[in-house]
Amino acid sequence: MPQHNTNLDEFQNRIGYQFNDINMLKNALTHSSYANEIKLKKVSNNERLEFLGDAVLELTSSDYIYRNNQMSEGEMSRLRASIVCEPTLAMCARSFGLQKYIMLGKGEELTGGRERDSIISDACEALIGSIYIDGGFANAKEFIEKFILNDLENKKLFYDSKTILQEVVQARGLDVEYEQISEAGPEHDKTFVVSAKCSDLFHVQASGHTKKAAQQKAAYEALLLLKKRNIDIKPKGKK
Repeated sequence: MPQHNTNLDEFQNRIGYQFNDINMLKNALTHSSYANEIKLKKVSNNERLEFLGDAVLELTSSDYIYRNNQMSEGEMSRLRASIVCEPTLAMCARSFGLQKYIMLGKGEELTGGRERDSIISDACEALIGSIYIDGGFANAKEFIEKFILNDLENKKLFYDSKTILQEVVQARGLDVEYEQISEAGPEHDKTFVVSAKCSDLFHVQASGHTKKAAQQKAAYEALLLLKKRNIDIKPKGKK
């Protein structure tokens, strides 16, 4: 059975922040299933830090968007939503290997919790909260700008992938076809493989723990492919 990586010095080097109180980091990495299993107090899991980190992330991303973009309120809200949504946060967290360090209960581990977007994104928000408590707002902001607010163009594509892809192909009088290729795993931990194709434009595959997630990832892969081919993939009405 997979085990979490206990080398927290390595993890701190990865994220570029050294904790004054290492217990704050441990708290951020403690999933409720692990806390329950070893009979820790309910408040010893990472849910309270997640609550705080969510607020710090929203303020930091809102400030960043406001200062760096000339957008309407609606456009800013949409961009912020694309940054803080569960799949995007999980993608950001995987870039520095957060999932390897999360402390999970045996049951959650066995059912694939270590790769679940919801668990990874929650732990990412908890990590932000722990950095804020341990080192103040400036350090939390620096972490967010380094790992969350980078490559925003691609993250916006990821969040809106199905909608944007549909607009791109409809502008050419075409349509996207999604097809489920396979379904595997136990009921509580399914993996779906889905293809997305459109005439001669693209034919790609992606996997996810739900059909919707697999379709979203397939649409994202299709957009990246079109982008490489210098095909305009900007959302309708955007310049």
